[in-house]
Amino acid sequence: MSLSENTGRYLSAFKDWQSHAQAEDPSWIKELRQSGIGSFAALGFPTTKNEAWKYTNVEPVVSRPFGLANGEMKSLNAAGGLSNAIVDLSAPRLVFLNGVYSSTLSSIGNLPRGGQFATLSELLKGSDAGPLSQLGRHADHRHNAFVALNTAFMTEGAVIVMPEGCRWSQPIYLVYASNANDRPVVSHPRTLIMLGAGSELSIVESYVSVNGGVYFSNAVTELVGEPDASAHHYRLQREGADAFHIGTLAASLGRGCHLTAHAITLSGALVRNDVHVSLDGEGAECVLNGLYLGADKQHIDNSTEIEHAKPRARSLELYKGILGGASHGVFNGKIVVHKDAQKSDARQTNRNLLLSGDAAVNTKPQLEIYADDVKCSHGSSIGQLDPDALFYLRSRGLGPDEARSLLSFAFASDIVGRIKVNPLRERLDDYLAARFRDH
Repeated sequence: MSLSENTGRYLSAFKDWQSHAQAEDPSWIKELRQSGIGSFAALGFPTTKNEAWKYTNVEPVVSRPFGLANGEMKSLNAAGGLSNAIVDLSAPRLVFLNGVYSSTLSSIGNLPRGGQFATLSELLKGSDAGPLSQLGRHADHRHNAFVALNTAFMTEGAVIVMPEGCRWSQPIYLVYASNANDRPVVSHPRTLIMLGAGSELSIVESYVSVNGGVYFSNAVTELVGEPDASAHHYRLQREGADAFHIGTLAASLGRGCHLTAHAITLSGALVRNDVHVSLDGEGAECVLNGLYLGADKQHIDNSTEIEHAKPRARSLELYKGILGGASHGVFNGKIVVHKDAQKSDARQTNRNLLLSGDAAVNTKPQLEIYADDVKCSHGSSIGQLDPDALFYLRSRGLGPDEARSLLSFAFASDIVGRIKVNPLRERLDDYLAARFRDH
């Protein structure tokens, strides 16, 4: 089937789904969904002729007849089923199974007064839109087909609101688990995170597989930081070997707001991560850290864009990839410094380690600078394990596989070591040590 025919299939699916959607949903969400499907109809699925998708062919994703799942996963339990998500079971969490909220696996716990930690479907039942008025304002559904598709089918997800001045020390976990036993399924989870002025919060988003299967997770997260807020956002992807994941993080940061965002991709047949950060206030800062591990024929695409819109903003970006087998990595990073963003400081680095002759990576760091008083730099590297370092370790009694494993682990640990949530960092260290040892 052509891409246009596959687009038509999703349009028909929306029409059928809409007739069974919640009639009591407020009119504004219905209008937003209509705007999403309208944008999707106009855009269609991207092709490799689109510069932003030049190295990623989405035909394997869009050609499959995915259907909406019912969310049932009777085999999942809190102790075992959540292990792939690397969740601290003592921390507050919301768990979604195939896009449907699971109250039995979730645990809200104590939250600060004035804060919100709720599901999207729950808030849609209220008469006051409240924080939901920010939905669709930051993730661009008018120019991104997959964000448009998520917006059209948006029914469930997580909403987190931190009140002004609240510095919450305990991380909040969001788990989006997927499973497809008898048919390919798709989910469109939506996350909205809002931090009041001077607040601080850590959020861990996990996208994981339960018992594998062919499924498609099309996720969108919008994060809004008011002046002097501080957000630590962790995005862990541990999808199934036959799964497809396309995710978008769109963040808008006010004056003096600081965002540290980590993107960890461990598995999945085809994975695309889009990150767009807008430094909308003077002195806003963002740090983007990324780690992606490729094996077999896995395809991982990281596309990032940081916009310096106001003066004295700072950004620091470091993405590292380790690719083995016949896997393919893509890094497309862009930093845009607008005319009024004088005294901006931006640095971008992408480093890649190829463990086999069949692995490949396409890397394209970019700078667009329209101001004249800035400090900006970017660079990328592609290489193999240092033969001198291998020789040194071998001379100390390590076997060739042990030496390669140790050097690969050290390369990845540079990113993992920056994670401030101790249980997450420790579990990832254990996972990486075992993965490099076994492969």
